[in-house]
Amino acid sequence: MSSVSTNDTSPDSPIDTSKNAPVDASLSLSERARIIEALVFASSEPVLFKKLSPYINEETELAEIIDIIKSRYDERSGLEFKVFDQSLAFRTRADVAAHLSLERPVQKPLSRAALEVLAIIAYHQPITRSEIEEIRGISLSRGTIDILLELEWIRPRGRRRTPGRPLTWGTSTAFLDHFGLASVSELPGLEDLKSAGLLRKGQVIGGLGEASAVTEDAADDGEGVIGEDELEEGLLGGDIDFFDEGEHD
Repeated sequence: MSSVSTNDTSPDSPIDTSKNAPVDASLSLSERARIIEALVFASSEPVLFKKLSPYINEETELAEIIDIIKSRYDERSGLEFKVFDQSLAFRTRADVAAHLSLERPVQKPLSRAALEVLAIIAYHQPITRSEIEEIRGISLSRGTIDILLELEWIRPRGRRRTPGRPLTWGTSTAFLDHFGLASVSELPGLEDLKSAGLLRKGQVIGGLGEASAVTEDAADDGEGVIGEDELEEGLLGGDIDFFDEGEHD
């Protein structure tokens, strides 16, 4: 969107904010809002809240800054300033996008197996490989997980504090961004799927009735799961195999 060069990192990667020079505390809130607006505009990926810490004196200021920036992109603008999954990004408004001719790579449609696995992860996260297989009733192919990882729609969430310490999976910021969701709580529920004709009357998919009530807090409570910070340390140490639950195809 912009030619400004930034040292962007993946939204799901740990960010070293020490590389960002702290903003002069004497700058007004509106001036710092302009800086954050430019940072998000120049970024090719959604910008995590934690990356904005050098530009904010107090945590409570972030909501005010977001409101200031949003006010500049109302319905009269072709852009909208979006907030989702603790991240900020600019997106083209849907009614304007219909009039734009864009060239982009054609993405190969996901296989039915990949769609099933993605749906199960989205509604049951954090979830282990063996739990995915139990819901589907068949073994999980290594290639299916690889495809979803390649798309950056899923990410490791931590290790379950059970024997074998199996790795758990969850959806990513890229998943929410692609499907236009602010959080996992906006996923359609059981009744929504039935009314859309995607589920037959009385049909239940892997406990979806209970899983559809999941909220962002429930998905991220981390109960019984080793935290993402610990997982990141393990990844950096190179001691984690994403397919290491003792079951290989």
